[in-house]
Amino acid sequence: MIRHLTPLAAAAGILSASSAFAADNVSMDDPNIAVGYEEGGRYYTEDGIPTFNVKEDGTVDWPTFSGFRRYHAECHVCHGPDGEGSTYAPALKNSALDMDYYDFVDVVVNGRQKVGASENSVMPAFGTNPNVMCYLDDIYTYLKAHGSGAIARGRPAKKEPKSDTFAEMEDACMGS
Repeated sequence: MIRHLTPLAAAAGILSASSAFAADNVSMDDPNIAVGYEEGGRYYTEDGIPTFNVKEDGTVDWPTFSGFRRYHAECHVCHGPDGEGSTYAPALKNSALDMDYYDFVDVVVNGRQKVGASENSVMPAFGTNPNVMCYLDDIYTYLKAHGSGAIARGRPAKKEPKSDTFAEMEDACMGS
């Protein structure tokens, strides 16, 4: 039985949750990061939020590795390499830790505009882009892993193999 929501269901506001903590104080035992269970090659917290799994030898789970690849294909132009931020877009490695998962999904799906005396920023909506939406949880787990310090900047050197379940979900989402 699948115990998690797709990003689109989450963005629709079916569930809500809260988690806020600073990257400086992240512990791998934190319930917002700690692996609660694995399903089809993807890892989740006890609350069903996608998370990463990095083994002692540095091997990352497939979704985190995929997230690195997808982030650098779609997001780094504005948000900088490895989610470090830029002069006009925030550091997403921090957003994955400081922002509630469902809020993160909502911003990616629907975009966001902040206009005021001290800031003027626009995040375009990616809800119709399968290159983002089919991999949104991957991007999120990659940013969460990097933001927490579990992985360093750059391409992870070792990765778990892609599971059959993950490959099937990817094909279905991309329409293959």
